[in-house]
This record gives sequence, structure tokens and C-alpha cells, in this order.
Amino acid sequence: MRLVERDEHVRALDGLLDECRGRRGHVVVLDGPVTTGKTELLRVFTERAPADVVVLRATCSRAERTLPLGVLTQLLHSASLPLDIADRAAQLLKEGAASEALPRTRHDSVEPEAVQIFQGLGAVLLDLAGESPVLIAVDDVQHADDSSLHCLLHIVRRIGSARIMAVLTEDAELGAQHSPFRAELRRQSRFHRLRLAPLTREGVAEVLRDRHSGHSAGPADPIPSQQAEQHASPWGVDDFFRISGGNPLLLHALIEDHHIAGEARAQGYGLALLNCLYRDKPVITYVARALAVLDTEGDVKALAQLAGADQEAVGRALHDMEAAGLTGNGVFRHPVARSAVLDGLQAPDRAALHRRAAQLMHARGAPAATVARHLVESRHTQGPWAVQVLLEAADHALLGGRTWFATECLALAHRSCGDEQERPGIRARLAQAEWELNPSAAARHLTPLAAAAGAGRLAHADLLVLLRHLLWHGRTSEAQPVLEQIRSSPETGGTSQAALTRNTELWLAATHPQLARRHQAPVPADDGSAALADPRGDPWLRSAAELAGLLTHGPGDPAADRAERVLDGLGLGLGRTSPWTEEAVQLALLGLICAGRLRSAADRCDKLLTEADTREAPVRSAMASATRAEIAVRQGDLAAGAAYARQALTQLPPQAWGVAIGFPLGSLILAATRMGDYEEAAKHLTYSAADGMFRSRYGLHYLHARGHYYLATDHPHAALADFISCGELMRNWGLDAVALVPWRTGAAEAWIRLGNRDQAKRLLHDQLTSAGTDRPRLRGSALRLLAAAGPTARRPDLLTEALDLLEDCGDRYEQARALVDLNRSYYQMEEYRRARMVFRRAWHVADLCGAGPLTKELLAATGDFNGPETTSGSADGIPSLTGSERRVASLAVMGCTNREIAGKLHITASTVEQHLTRVYRKLKVKRRKDLPVDLRSDVVKTERAQLDCG
Repeated sequence: MRLVERDEHVRALDGLLDECRGRRGHVVVLDGPVTTGKTELLRVFTERAPADVVVLRATCSRAERTLPLGVLTQLLHSASLPLDIADRAAQLLKEGAASEALPRTRHDSVEPEAVQIFQGLGAVLLDLAGESPVLIAVDDVQHADDSSLHCLLHIVRRIGSARIMAVLTEDAELGAQHSPFRAELRRQSRFHRLRLAPLTREGVAEVLRDRHSGHSAGPADPIPSQQAEQHASPWGVDDFFRISGGNPLLLHALIEDHHIAGEARAQGYGLALLNCLYRDKPVITYVARALAVLDTEGDVKALAQLAGADQEAVGRALHDMEAAGLTGNGVFRHPVARSAVLDGLQAPDRAALHRRAAQLMHARGAPAATVARHLVESRHTQGPWAVQVLLEAADHALLGGRTWFATECLALAHRSCGDEQERPGIRARLAQAEWELNPSAAARHLTPLAAAAGAGRLAHADLLVLLRHLLWHGRTSEAQPVLEQIRSSPETGGTSQAALTRNTELWLAATHPQLARRHQAPVPADDGSAALADPRGDPWLRSAAELAGLLTHGPGDPAADRAERVLDGLGLGLGRTSPWTEEAVQLALLGLICAGRLRSAADRCDKLLTEADTREAPVRSAMASATRAEIAVRQGDLAAGAAYARQALTQLPPQAWGVAIGFPLGSLILAATRMGDYEEAAKHLTYSAADGMFRSRYGLHYLHARGHYYLATDHPHAALADFISCGELMRNWGLDAVALVPWRTGAAEAWIRLGNRDQAKRLLHDQLTSAGTDRPRLRGSALRLLAAAGPTARRPDLLTEALDLLEDCGDRYEQARALVDLNRSYYQMEEYRRARMVFRRAWHVADLCGAGPLTKELLAATGDFNGPETTSGSADGIPSLTGSERRVASLAVMGCTNREIAGKLHITASTVEQHLTRVYRKLKVKRRKDLPVDLRSDVVKTERAQLDCG
């Protein structure tokens, strides 16, 4: 390994050694912070010493400081000495080992017997120098035993004209331990001090360049920093310099970690940092541990209290660590460093430190989150004050999206609370926090909470949350007593408790309607009543109830407007600690979907998913993904719908979904069915759905999707049973909102398959009546099926009207179905020109959806048409078309008439004819049917725009 930024030191040492060989002795101290390369410099220097120089080496150790003459013994045994000198040295060392005077030797007290031994050993080295130059190299001299230090001083005083050079390495910050030794050295005329500092940024860049190019020794040429930064990619020189602080040991460990894992590792960088700390003074270790515990929270006074040291010693320790590059601005330079120090502690010691830190921070008035972090790490509380601190910290953590930490605070608070009346409430809060991470993990709390509810030890608001969790997991039998307890609460006029009960009934009617009392009036608008002014009320429960009531009574623009306001509140950061936020958000998104505001709902979901990346909210992310899947399927983007549904089932494991799994499963089954992936759809139908799912709103989505799977796989009776069951449930529950689950169109299609067209028409007319004029998707689907159930001659008119409606709502899949039916109708009516034009458009839209079965049905229905490319012209001339010509031609190739093109592009029919004439000439075709289908790429933008407008 080549030395970097040490050339001046090497040159100075070489010069002094040359003078030593000319009978001018020297003593040199290499000092500096720990692990800054002193040992490596000493090694390189001794290895490059000329052959005539006798090199004596010794390495000191803290463990051997009590061994008399331990360093001298190493020196005299480290090289082959002349026989007579070796014998004299061995005899003196033997006498020293047997002497009782040496163990009593201190820096200020030397007995005569010891002096004689020192003089004898000094004479041995001076005689050796008379024959050859002698280089004495002692590493970590701060750990040398006292007798060896006295002997070295004895030699140093006599090397003025001797060919002896002594080079000692020492950690400068530890010099106070041997201040008399250092003072004596400095008084010598031949004393030299060379200080080594951590590497500069340029030095770090040079090390990186050398590691990349494979240099290991020899002089180095300067390199541009930019080149070194390129070698360090994807980390730059600044990253390595910042994390290592220029400390060579840390830098080389960091480089190795980056090569292996691309980041700092505990096994590399962490161990290197511990090596730096443990070889230093004990107070450094104590302060480092205190710093790792307090991190940025503690000043010098706090660190001193935690480390059990005086402030002056702590200040020196902090300075030493900063000088060595171990810390920067008073904190560790990387989280791995802090973790390594903490992990190096025994578990009881670490817990004790955090326990003392919690007491210290609480006494200093630190924020609750700061104190709670130490309480959680210590797994111990100090009394009632600690429980309150933990509860406050949990609220702050939930507000900040740190749900894991909130659960840890609440779990410790529950474990430590001695008040049996207060414990159930804490458990309820813990269950809700854990539910936000994984509902199946929170299920362990439900039985104890149900028992506490039965004993009357749960607050009314906690009863509501318990009811929701029990119903989520399908535990209806346990939920019934809780619900009865909620209903039996006194309902005096205007009280907040009565309002909570009414809100719960409204929520039940839209989510678990089988349990709801019928004919619940929606919560009135803000009228300034006492219930609304109660600070204990949960506005998100009220929002959920209001949205549920609107959904139950038929979602429309009022429901959508209210949903937009609720979601705006979430965007402002409201509701992050309410257990009812997810329900309100889900109902708001459902209201937008049912009102046909698909684009707005999609944008809201995307924002929720983006926000979830920065927060610990798996349930919210999963529900947003499931909702996004529903939106995508309704837009006809089947691949995206399947992808979002799979994402939802990944973000939250199936067992954690409870009865709500019917929502993502329904979207996934429906998307897979429409894409023709019946195997995947069947796989998800094997999921063992709980009975509770079919007693909830989520079961409707599952039944609806399963019915379409049965239709697609030619099981119309089974399909009809699912659709009819869906309808019966919705009617019985008072939840027959046609936009929520359009079961009538599914049942009508099943009746058509079974040959009962009259029954199908009755259902379709019911849907048209319920949908009114502001539900284009529902009306379009119903008109398409009415065309299928009616005479062939009437089908084109009905299908054209259906197409207009479906284009307005942006449902590409239903558009494709209407186009396929229209193509079939024209073909049956032997209007082949129209059939061919519709064929192209139908093929394109079906292909855009990824609806494989529709493309197969299209080919089967048109017989000799073979495929959309059969009659296509050459695409070579397309680049010569102007923008206006391309737009006209793209709509023409999709089968639109001149009048339809004129209407879509807001131009006259005459202009359309002129554009088409120029298009035919440029593309060298004679008829519209010969236009190349490559022009349909321009229609993709139109279709995408329609999708976005949904």
C-alpha cells in the first residue's frame, strides 16, 4: 500500500538517518491522532533502511505495560546481534527479570540497582552502534513499561555522536500519560517531532485513484480530483472524505465496503471505527458510548453526566475524536458508526445507558419523542411520568408517519402501566397503530379488548374502533355484543356520544350493511350543534359517516363534491392520527368513482401512493393500490388494473386483508378475465373467502368479478347466480347503487346467453331508469346489451349511441365490446364496407385494452377479414403528411365517417374530404380501406386523452 501525503515525512526521516550514519544521532517522535498512519509510516521507513543499518523493532501494548523491560527485550531480540553483544544483552535482561527493583521503577523514582541495569543495556546499544548504525523503532510508545522508558532516555541522552536513531510513534492525545518522558525527550538537542494528520480531500482522491489502478507501492504522481471522483462512482470523493474524515484506517475499510456492498458495513467500517476507539484512552470509549446513545441530543454537560466523567475530560475526548476523523461537528459521521458503538455494548449495559439517558433528558425538559426513544431502547420505564411521555410520543410519531416507533412506544406504555382502568385504552391505541402496519398482527389484541369492553373498561370511541377491527377480520359473533353495547349507550339529544352512534350506523350501512339498522338518516350538515363542537369528537368518523350516507342513498355530484373536500383535508396533513381516516378516504374515493370522476380519483390515489413512500402506512398504500386497480379496470386499462391489484396484495399479505380482500381480488379477477388469462383468474378464485366477506360491501366486488369469469368460461348459470345474489344482497341492504356494482348488466348478459331476452331487457330497462342521464358508462353498457337482445336491424343505432356514451366516460373496454358488436351487426347485415372500417377501430381499441378474447371474437365474427393488416396500404408516405392530414387519416382508418371526423376535429365535412384527397395521393392509395393501420398510433393519443378525461 502506497503512502499518501507522507512524502515530506519520509524525506525528513531519510535525511536524519543519513546524518545518523555520519555519527549524528537523532530521536524522532511521530505523533498524531489514532490510526492516522504512524505505524505504516514507521514500517515503510524501517524496511527501506540501508543494509548496513541494524534495525531494532518493538511494538508496545497496553496489556504489557506492567512487564519490566518488555520493550527492551523486544528490541534486543528483533535482530541478529554480534555474539558478544547478544550474550551481554541476554545477561542484563536476565538480571532485570530477577531484580525486585525494576517493578518498583516509576518515572520519578529509580533505585540504584535499576540504574545499573539501564546503564548496562545502554552500553550494549552504544557498543552495537560502534560497529554499525542502529535504528531503534518503537511503535505506540505511550504503552511502554516504565523501566523501558528509563532505559530509552538513558540511551537518548548519549546519542549525540553515536550512530543511533530512535523513531518512536505516539498518539499525541495520549502523551499526558508519559509527560516526564516527553519532557525529557524535548530537552534533547537532537529531538524531532513529525506530526501526522488525517488525509485531506486531495489525499482521499489519490487513495481512491490508487485503489482503482492497483498501485501498491512507489511514488505517486498527482492526479486531478475529477478523475478520482470518476473512479469512486457511484460515490464521489466528497462522500468518502465526509464519512472517513480522512482517517486512513476508516477510509480503506470504507473503500472495501463500497466494493463489496456499495455502502458502509458494520463488519468493515464499523469494526475499523471500534478499533480506533478501543486503542485509545478509556475515557474516549465512555464518551463515544454516551455520544452514540444521545447522538445529536446531548451537549458536553449531558455527555459528561452520562459517561460519568468531568466536562473537561469529555471536552478533550470530543476534540481527540474530531481530530482523528471519527466524528464531525460533534456527532458520528455515519449511522453505521453509531450502530457499531451501540452494538459493541452488552445488552444490560446498553439498556442501562438508555435508561439513564431517558432520566437525564426528561429532567432537562427534552421533547417527548427524545425521551421515549431512550425508554424504548431500555425496554424499561421509570414511573407514571414515563407512561405519559410514551403516549405523547406515540401521538407525535403517528402524526409524522413513524408508525413503527409509535407501536413500540404504545407497547412499552401498555406493558408498564399499572392502572388497570387505563391499560385497555392504551391497548386499543396499540391495536390501531399495529393495524395500520398489518391488521393480522393487530388481531391478537381483539380478544382482550372484547373482554375489556364486556367489563365496561373501554371508552365509547375505543368501542367503535374495536367494532371496526372485529368486522374487518370477519369476527361477526364477537362484534355483535360490542355493537349492542354501543347502541345501548344513552342517546340524550345533541350529545357527542349519540352522534358517534349515529355515525357508526351510517358507516355500517355502507360497509357492513347486514349489521346496520335500517332507515338511518344521514348526519346533517354543520349546524353548530354541541355534538360538532365537542373537542373529543372525531371529524374523520363524521366524514366517513356522511360519505357512507351519500353512497347509500345514491352517489352523485353532491357526494363527489364532499369527497373532494375530504381528500383535500387529507392533503393538508389532517387526519393522520385518526383511526377513521382510512375509512373516510376509501369512501371518498369510492364516491368519486361512482360519480364518474375517474381521473380525479386516479390522481388522488397516485398522490396517496407517493405520500405512502415517505410514511409507514402499508394499509393506506394497499387500499390506495386496490382503489387504483378498480379505477384502471373501469377505464379499460386492464394490464394496469391487474398490476395495481397485485401490488395491493403484495403491500399487504392476503391474510391481513380480512373481509376487504374482496376488493383487490375482484379487480384482479375481472382484469385477468377480460385479458383472457383465465388461469390466473381461476387461481385467485381458489382463495378461501371468509363468510364475513359476503356480508360486507367488499364481497359485492368479488361476486361481480366471479360472475364475469363464469360468463367468460361459458358457465352462464353460475354467472347468473352470482349476479342475482349480488343484486339481492344490495337490495336487502338498501345499498342498490347502480354505479357501485352494476350487477344488472352482468345478469342481463347471462340471461341473453341462456336465451331469455325478455328477462334481460327488464333488467336493462331498470338499469337505464336508475342510471338517469348522468351515468354514461352505465347507460352505454345497458344500450350495448339492449342491442344484443333486440333485432339485428336496430343494433347499429343502439350501438352507435352506446359508443358515444362510452367515449364520453372513457371506458375503453366497453368501447371495444360495443365496436365488436357493431362490426358483427354490419357483417350480419352484409354491409361489409362499414364492417371493415369498424373492424379496424374495434381491433385497435381491443388491442389497446389488452383484451385478447375480444380480438379473437372479432376475427371469428368477421370470417374472411383475417386481421387488421390484410388490406393495409404502405406506411412509407406517412412522414410526408401534415399534422392535420394525419389527424383526419387516423380517424378515417378507425372507421369514422366524414361527418364524424368533422365533428371530432371541429372542422367542416368539405375540409375532411380535401384532407383525405391529399392523403390518398401522398400514400398512393385509392380507397379509405387501403389506408395503412400504422396511422392508428395517432389515435392512441386520442384514446389516452379520453381515458384521462374519465
